[in-house]
Amino acid sequence: MMRGWNGLALAGLLTLAAPALAQTTEEEVGRPPAPPAGWQAPLTPWGDPDMRGTYPLESMGSTPMQRPAHFGTRRLMTEEEYRNAFLSAEELAELADVEDEAGVLGSGNWFERGAPLRQTSLIVEPANGRVPPLTPAGEELRAQMRDSWNIAVFEGPQDFNSLDRCLSRGLPASMIPFPYNNGLRVFQAPGVVVINLELIHETRVIHLGDAAPPPDVLRTYLGHSRGRWEGNTLVVETTHFNGLSPMVIVGPTNRPIPTSDHLRMVEHFTLTGPGQVYYEAWVHDPVVLTEPFKMGFPWTRDDDYQPFEYACHEGNTILPSYIRATSPRFADWRVANGGTRDPAPVVRQGN
Repeated sequence: MMRGWNGLALAGLLTLAAPALAQTTEEEVGRPPAPPAGWQAPLTPWGDPDMRGTYPLESMGSTPMQRPAHFGTRRLMTEEEYRNAFLSAEELAELADVEDEAGVLGSGNWFERGAPLRQTSLIVEPANGRVPPLTPAGEELRAQMRDSWNIAVFEGPQDFNSLDRCLSRGLPASMIPFPYNNGLRVFQAPGVVVINLELIHETRVIHLGDAAPPPDVLRTYLGHSRGRWEGNTLVVETTHFNGLSPMVIVGPTNRPIPTSDHLRMVEHFTLTGPGQVYYEAWVHDPVVLTEPFKMGFPWTRDDDYQPFEYACHEGNTILPSYIRATSPRFADWRVANGGTRDPAPVVRQGN
């Protein structure tokens, strides 16, 4: 179990996030809310707006990235729909206790999705709240994607994606809530903003000012981020991606979506009130996507949240085990170690 959740804790999270959940009209979704009257953003000792702190993405973790089709172009749930979404999140949060009482270990002791927002999806543009259709090149790249969810026989590291290998979630995926380990911490120093991610133990470094970007050949999973302050908004542009990570979480409910080395993200982090940051991200990838899309959702600060070490698969034994258990090349090895020549079935649980 990662961290004990229950319905009371979830209700407390919703109370903490109340200012960020106050959107009441369709027009308000996807835009930073107006700050409270008379409020001024705190400043760091060197004069930048101060957004340092911990922002667990569990404060909106039960809100899907892509809008369920039955909502159409509607950005907000009705009061009844939102109440039902909260009850569903509450039931999921209580599964750990249910499993403990039954003496079983399952996804209830694993998932920490947290609270829902009233908005129907994290994507706010295009109007249907979904990732746009892929280009023909994007569909071709999708057909080539391999990961632990879409194949049953593994021959080498190339058959696992970057998350399978505990390397990176890449972007934009790293900024989207996950079923667990959603801690996000912001640090600042003169000329730099740093975002530490609990999942996959990664750190984004955002360089402020006019420093030259790295050479074009230097490309990474998280790219190169350059930022500037515009009032209370940190504007960040990220380029220099390697195109080797999925665009969204790959699992039982999502088709894989690739990225290319033409991926570009523009993000706005706007301080909107005490403990509140509004996050916006425009995702452009002309190789993969027929048009860009935009996400917009609030962050709520909670410095009591304690991130866990994300050990992933300790000892780096999981990938070799998958390969030995399924590849025909290891049929003799399986027999010699008490198994059969046939590949072992792949059991998929969680994400």
